Amino acid sequence: MPFLSDTLARVKPSPTIAVSNLAAELKAQGKDVIGLGAGEPDFDTPQNIKDAAKAAIDAGKTKYTAVDGIPELKQAICDKFQRDNGLTYTPAQVSVGTGGKQILYNALMATLNPGDEVIIPAPYWVSYPDMVLLAGGAPVIAEAGADTAYKLTPAALEAAITPKTKWFIFNSPSNPTGAGYTAEELKGLTDVLMRHPHVWVMSDDMYEHLVYDGFEFVTPAQIEPGLYDRTLTCNGVSKAYAMTGWRIGYAAGPEEIIKAMRKIQSQSTSNPSSVSQWAALEALTGPQDFLGPNNETFKRRRDLVVEMLNAAEGVTCPVPEGAFYVYPSIEGCMGKTTPGGVTIDSDEAFATALLEEKGVAVVFGGAFGLSPCFRVSYATSDENLKEACTRIQDFCASLT
Repeated sequence: MPFLSDTLARVKPSPTIAVSNLAAELKAQGKDVIGLGAGEPDFDTPQNIKDAAKAAIDAGKTKYTAVDGIPELKQAICDKFQRDNGLTYTPAQVSVGTGGKQILYNALMATLNPGDEVIIPAPYWVSYPDMVLLAGGAPVIAEAGADTAYKLTPAALEAAITPKTKWFIFNSPSNPTGAGYTAEELKGLTDVLMRHPHVWVMSDDMYEHLVYDGFEFVTPAQIEPGLYDRTLTCNGVSKAYAMTGWRIGYAAGPEEIIKAMRKIQSQSTSNPSSVSQWAALEALTGPQDFLGPNNETFKRRRDLVVEMLNAAEGVTCPVPEGAFYVYPSIEGCMGKTTPGGVTIDSDEAFATALLEEKGVAVVFGGAFGLSPCFRVSYATSDENLKEACTRIQDFCASLT
């Protein structure tokens, strides 16, 4: 009898974490490596949020809390949804977890049975399919390529729906592409979903506040009130508030699913960090004035990276609406050979050779379900981005 669970055979480690770890290892060995794989802001957590955490510690707020969040934070989350999205929820409809990933995982674990299908647009965040598999479901990948600006079309969504479909996972702005859906584009998808009342919506809004060029963020239940009773709207403080390590995510939806998620969490991690919850409360209720300047920095970096990557031979890089990623195509590099003798027969081969020959760490597109591409996180300094993009240009120019 094998000791390890058969479930492990259905999943793989996170490629994005693997790239970041490899870049860190090479740096520790003294190698000149620029890592563009990390999905987190390089900004520090705002001081008022850190002060709130310190105050919570000093006040002894370091004990167990309610399983899925302190009442104060749940109310703040309700207020946030009303303020930012025009969505009305009660604290009983809110769940707080240890990061956005746990929120999504809890929901899938609480709802999926063997054979249940979950529609996931590709390119996708690497964890979506594996979380579905861990929960016993079947990922159904619906491609959203460069020809549609990496956005799923209503026709593609319609074609993916079957009687077995339980969830549609929606992410805007997207990781890995940064693509954001306009209200009109999202309405096209929600119209399809309204024709299929057995399909629930899991909306991952983690990059809500990271949008540029006047783009207006919208979320499914906001666009189509008829979906309210079968939508789980997920978010967190990780990205916009530069709080990735604090590990606080949250979601709001029908009480039935929130209760089920609470049961899962009660037998896994129990409550999120008490101190992190008080910090998240300050994040949602305190000053928001740092968001604008941070976004201006990200927009400048986005424009820098897009311009420099489009100047690289064989690379085409669209301009994303949000998040802090770009997802360039390397169609023009395929089949070529590096000075080191490596044939570029996949985007994984491209990323590996780029790291070995130029010391730039990116994540290959196959990890996100759409090739041949790679993902760059521009959540790092302008200096690093300029140097990394220059090296990418040199690498592409060296291919024959």
